[in-house]
Amino acid sequence: MVGLLALKAVKQNYSRPIEVARLMEVFKRMTNDCIRIGLVNNLCSLRKLSMLCYNQLGQYDSPSYYKLCAISRAAGILAARKKSVRRGFQPKTPYAVKPQLVSCYGFKIRNGLLEIPVARGRRFGIPLTKHTLHVISRPGVKVRSFTLTCNSLSLCISRDVPIIRCLSTVGVDRNLRNLTVGNDRETRQYDLSETVRIARVSTDIVASFKRNDVRIRSTLFSKHGARRAHRVSHLLHNVTKRIVGVAVEQRTAIVLENIEGIRSLYRQGNGQGRKYRGRMNCWSFGEAQRQIEYKARWFGLPVIRLSKGDTRGSSVACPRCGERLQSDKRLGRKLWCGNCRIVMDRDRVAAVNLARRGRLRFDRSQPKSWAQGPPGEAMVEEPEPVRETVILKVDGGKIDSHEHNDAPKGHQNHLIHLDDVTDG
Repeated sequence: MVGLLALKAVKQNYSRPIEVARLMEVFKRMTNDCIRIGLVNNLCSLRKLSMLCYNQLGQYDSPSYYKLCAISRAAGILAARKKSVRRGFQPKTPYAVKPQLVSCYGFKIRNGLLEIPVARGRRFGIPLTKHTLHVISRPGVKVRSFTLTCNSLSLCISRDVPIIRCLSTVGVDRNLRNLTVGNDRETRQYDLSETVRIARVSTDIVASFKRNDVRIRSTLFSKHGARRAHRVSHLLHNVTKRIVGVAVEQRTAIVLENIEGIRSLYRQGNGQGRKYRGRMNCWSFGEAQRQIEYKARWFGLPVIRLSKGDTRGSSVACPRCGERLQSDKRLGRKLWCGNCRIVMDRDRVAAVNLARRGRLRFDRSQPKSWAQGPPGEAMVEEPEPVRETVILKVDGGKIDSHEHNDAPKGHQNHLIHLDDVTDG
């Protein structure tokens, strides 16, 4: 069975002692020195930067483990700057601002403590919480590195997981107020309207500040922005965890569309109002994709990322006949097909079409049998024949995360005949 390396982080709070605070300041200065040397010599590769910087860092009273990690962190910052320049941006001179300590060498976990070197022959132990110990004690889990900030400790963990042999695909359509997941058999819709309310409340609070001091306003803006991001991330975490859990249980590969650059549609001057643009620019579509991808990888579930060309017209193409769907102001987010004479929710249509197009991509790219070679992303088998298309069995109401087979009577028929709509 082909496997892959899955990475994840577990985070906890801790009280920072004086010795660790000193090391964090030293690590920050070492990183900034490496960045300065890299800018002077126009370098961003780890090998060349190590040859120039390692001897220069001998003036710092710090274990060698942290010197190597400071060089590695500086190389990453310089590489990101070079990428921005290549794209046509002119970034400011980079430097490390917040004190932190990062290392993948020299640490040990013993007796419920994370022991890190603070000086030659001397270590300091940080107590680990029950949750952290429970996560890192699971079979096959290895701790790769640690990151210390002013008040938090993060452990990077990894494990080798076998790739799940998927039986079908499921499409995930990301929208401002919901996440819609579905395929030819069933669809689910997860409500995310709370994230829109959180963004609106945060914007109103920030707009109410009348202080003229720029420093105070920046501090308050950062505080409320971080609070909004944490609350939205928590809501997305609950939803994406359920999506991946159902996909693993049903052995369905997840299909995602590429919507990068969608914010350019809502720039100033494109005809939208200021409030509408602000609401769309607060849309965390990238965070939802990030959480789905790392959670699916942790279980060995394949994720298919379709290009913009593969997903063009996915929300306006009829999943039954392929004709272009028509819109009507009276129907809201529902569309109707002139050929099939039915009305369908555009979010559910997009999820079904994404699942089908992802399935076709797998069928073209995978070998004939699992034994002939390792798959590129997943192995998709032919599903059992379905008597009726899922569009005829989908519930039409906006639900949180319930399956449509459990919906009450009177709400089972998602599709509406066009004659019924036009008659009244």
